Parts: sequence; structure tokens; C-alpha cells
Amino acid sequence: MLKTIDKIQVGDTASFTKTISESDVYMYAGISGDFNPAHINAVEAEKGMFKERIAHGMLTASLISTVLGCHLPGPGTIYLSQELSFKKPVRFGDTIEAKVEVVERIEEKNRLILRTTCTNQHGEIVIDGKAMVMPPK
Repeated sequence: MLKTIDKIQVGDTASFTKTISESDVYMYAGISGDFNPAHINAVEAEKGMFKERIAHGMLTASLISTVLGCHLPGPGTIYLSQELSFKKPVRFGDTIEAKVEVVERIEEKNRLILRTTCTNQHGEIVIDGKAMVMPPK
């Protein structure tokens, strides 16, 4: 359900949860062209710092876009900017909750500032950030 700025308050939240599969990672690699061995080559990934393949950071971050475009504010939202800090790796099979929380309303410019987080099934923040969006009018 879409919400216009007059129906959105500081503190409002929404989330989306998805388990990241091996297929998700391979499809993202194909779409984005990012074939970094850390994501798609198990033998090479074992030599890296995480000792196994991990999901692309931007694949995980894309779940934030799902929340913004489908839940809060919802369809018609224009994504203006995003700051991201990658805190922990996302492994195949991790269940990620992407959550947004309204932290500021700029009603005269029809803008919202939101805290954006992605948390794994252990309650660990894997991505922390801040977004600015323009909700639908």
C-alpha cells in the first residue's frame, strides 16, 4: 500500500525478509556482470578471508529497494540516495530482513530520510545505512 508524505510519521517502519540462495547469487552475477570468485567460485572463495562463497553486498542491499518500492512508502516511490556500510558477510542460506525506519520528514520538499538496515537470522546487522526518497504525491 502506497503512502503519501502526509500519512507517514517519524518512527514508521516496514520490512521484507528473504533467504539468500545459491541461485539468487548466480542470477545476480549474471544480471550485474559481477563474477567475483568470492561469490561464484567455491575453490577460490575458500582461499579468501571468509573461507566460503558469500552473497554480493549489492544483492543484499537490493532488498532495501524492495521495502521502499513495495511497502514504505510503496509503489511510485523515487529512490534519491543511499549510504551503505557493509558490516558482515551474507552467506548462502542466510535469511535477511531488510528494514527501513523513517527518521526525518521534509514535507516542503516531499522527501523522507530513512535508516536502512539488513539483519541476518542471528540478529546481526550485515548492512547499515541511510536513504533519501521521494514518496508518491
